Amino acid sequence: MSEFPHLLTPLALGSVTLRSRVIMGSMHTGLEERGDWAAAARFYARRAEGGVGLIVTGGMAPNREGGVFPGAAGLYEAQDVANHRQVTQAVHAAGGLIAMQILHAGRYAFGKDCVSASALRSPISPFTPVALDEAGIEAQIAAIATAAARAREAGYDGVEVMGSEGYFLNQFLSPRVNTRTDGWGGSAMARMRLPLAVMERVRAAVGRDFLVIYRISLADLVPEGSFWGDTVALAKALEPSVDLFTSGFGWHEARVPTIAASVPAGAFVGLTARLKAEVTVPVAAANRINTAALAEEILASGQADLVALARPLLADADFVAKARAGRADRTAPCIACNQACLDHTFAGKLATCLVNPAAAREAEFAASPAAVPLRVAVVGGGAAGMACAATAAERGHAVVLFEAAQALGGQMRLAARVPGKAEFGDLLAWFARRLADAGVEVRLGATAGPEDLAGFDRVVLATGLKPRRLDLPGAETAPDYAAVLAGRVLGQSVAVIGAGGIGFDVATALVGAEGGLQGWRAEWGVGDPSASAGGLVEAVPEPPARQVWLLQRKAEKPGRGLGKTTGWIHRAHLAAKGVRMLGGVVYLGFGPEGLRISRDGQEEVLPVGDIVLCTGQESERTVAQALTAAGQGFDLIGGAADAYQIDAQRAIEEGVRLGLAL
Repeated sequence: MSEFPHLLTPLALGSVTLRSRVIMGSMHTGLEERGDWAAAARFYARRAEGGVGLIVTGGMAPNREGGVFPGAAGLYEAQDVANHRQVTQAVHAAGGLIAMQILHAGRYAFGKDCVSASALRSPISPFTPVALDEAGIEAQIAAIATAAARAREAGYDGVEVMGSEGYFLNQFLSPRVNTRTDGWGGSAMARMRLPLAVMERVRAAVGRDFLVIYRISLADLVPEGSFWGDTVALAKALEPSVDLFTSGFGWHEARVPTIAASVPAGAFVGLTARLKAEVTVPVAAANRINTAALAEEILASGQADLVALARPLLADADFVAKARAGRADRTAPCIACNQACLDHTFAGKLATCLVNPAAAREAEFAASPAAVPLRVAVVGGGAAGMACAATAAERGHAVVLFEAAQALGGQMRLAARVPGKAEFGDLLAWFARRLADAGVEVRLGATAGPEDLAGFDRVVLATGLKPRRLDLPGAETAPDYAAVLAGRVLGQSVAVIGAGGIGFDVATALVGAEGGLQGWRAEWGVGDPSASAGGLVEAVPEPPARQVWLLQRKAEKPGRGLGKTTGWIHRAHLAAKGVRMLGGVVYLGFGPEGLRISRDGQEEVLPVGDIVLCTGQESERTVAQALTAAGQGFDLIGGAADAYQIDAQRAIEEGVRLGLAL
């Protein structure tokens, strides 16, 4: 009997039958914007090969003004149909089903031609939208319906209309944006008139034998958002037009995280379950569902009919296939870091995955068996070393991995100790299983010198990093970040010197985390949308474990260099914990009275009993120097090659690339 009977049970949905209850949720990759439709076809077909029940594309604009940015991909020209047909044919050839998401950005469109219910600028955009008149509203409805008809012509099995996340239809629904007094605004019934009209026209355009999905916002998480009763009324009114509701949570301007690693797994499933009890069409759960076990639990408990996974299918295209084969523990975990997916998207880069660099780059990272199997030594069992060793061994090379510590992981082991980053531990466990499956000989507690490495055909050095010390009077014995994250006990007042990513991690560890789902809701002010507009209530974070100062030399706001989609979360969390974040600091000395600093020419003493050094990192090249002296060749990857701004994403990609090239 399958371990996941509900997850793997087919489902008749409208005019199609899904082979599993897993939907690949919509994600922007940037492939379509580049015009690389062949790569887009490979990307989606690879997920179809992995057994996904239904794929939903990244959002496609129905017209130019509705695109999320100028040049955004869409389906608003007849000549676009042929490009989209490349994708649908590839997915169907792989045995899959695919729906196109129609996304009208409304006032979120990053362009001067953006339109919305009212002329109210979004706090995340510099452009004030045009308030649509009757003719303008009709033009938008017609464009969305036409896009749906063209999707059918292009071979899609259905469409998903984006009505969530604060986009166009969501803007009309909410009094936060919709301040109209005509027939398209005012009462809740008038505000829902646009999505109802859109979905009626979409259904009329595609017929009954075509899958129509509506992504509905179950909690806006913004002031003046919708109440639950209005959401249920909308869903009931939409039922005649739709075959499936997918769950959406939080507007893009919301100050509540919804998909970052610090959000508890399955945090919003309860709202999906409440909607399921109100409607007769199937409902899909979404957000922070990243394991087959959790997905099965949600389905088995009747909280949803399907689960929509997005980033987990970047991390592992075979998520469903591995569950079906009884190998779910071999699934590459999505750690919800956002580093290579959402951060890339918002920076205008091609989206991929920290865990799986091949995502959206399938041709570039295609693996082939080694033409000549080699004996390969990899020195260093951190992210880069494990990625290289596993990739090389899977291609047929005989690999020995030397790790000086008594456990694998390197910097990843430290990251897993940071509150909100525990899933780095899952990634480390996955790497360990992968190494074992590939037959890599792992030698722990083994320092490798020239004599140990002399008999190998290739030597790869992934020896990583060491913390950089700070020349500061009184700081000679101060602990560095590695010591603190490894468990060094500190007092009740601490100054963290250095406010890069590591400094923020250390400060987060020092102030402590909220306790479970209820603690997380209290910290971020997440309540019941039945009782409060948008599901927002007053935030009541737990008191910090200690007083922390987070300091940096740069005369700018600490945290500016953090990831675009997660940096604000880290800053807000520390601010809620009372952390004092200071830039433009000159360090003068540390003693019994505290840490002496200077800012803007004014000296002061911070009353701290401990300081932690997060003052950068240096490449660890002791083995490299010994091999150079002995005249032995080697390859350098990861932090050993370049310590500047190194992170797990770059380390893993470098390891995989070298493993493929050996």
